[in-house]
Amino acid sequence: MGLFTGIALALTAASTITQVVASKKASSAQKKAEQKQGDLQRKAAEGQAEILDYNAAVADLQAQDAIERGAEAESRFRSQVRGTVGAQRAAIAAGNIDVSFGSAVDVQADAAMLGELDALTIRTNAARESWGYKVQATDIRNRAAITRREGVMMQEASRVGTGGTGWQTASTLLGAGASLMQMRYASSGNRTTAPKTPTVNIQPSPSLSGVYF
Repeated sequence: MGLFTGIALALTAASTITQVVASKKASSAQKKAEQKQGDLQRKAAEGQAEILDYNAAVADLQAQDAIERGAEAESRFRSQVRGTVGAQRAAIAAGNIDVSFGSAVDVQADAAMLGELDALTIRTNAARESWGYKVQATDIRNRAAITRREGVMMQEASRVGTGGTGWQTASTLLGAGASLMQMRYASSGNRTTAPKTPTVNIQPSPSLSGVYF
């Protein structure tokens, strides 16, 4: 009787050991699978962030291009205005009228003043367009930073979730989530500020007695 009891206990112990070993192997395999999944998620997030970085760089180029195009348009327009004022002076002189006196001066001054206002409008519109692209680039870079942080969060969660306790997992997720919220809504102390609204240098009106425009 004692022999059979000993054999039964030995078989039970062997079965228990087998189950423990199998459980450990399954747990280890699951942990490796989750870690691999976390690594893949982080790589995917990094890929998305790199695309966003590229889009931000494109927006920077568009901002610079807007300023350059505006400068060229302003220069062309000022040349046109100078031509208009020159044509006025020639027409006035052809009528044997002194171009530097009385109403002749007023006509030229009006043309120069209106031309100056239009030229400044061209410059201002270019500055606003450039500013819009800069704001867009800043927003895209913020999203890239958030995407990278989310990738890190998912990778860490996959590692902590299997190897640590429940409160450790929750703590990791909550801490990362709070950081992401701060980044998204710029509520942290080191917030990223948008580019300042552009200012335009307004030059003095051209002298009536000198070269116009």
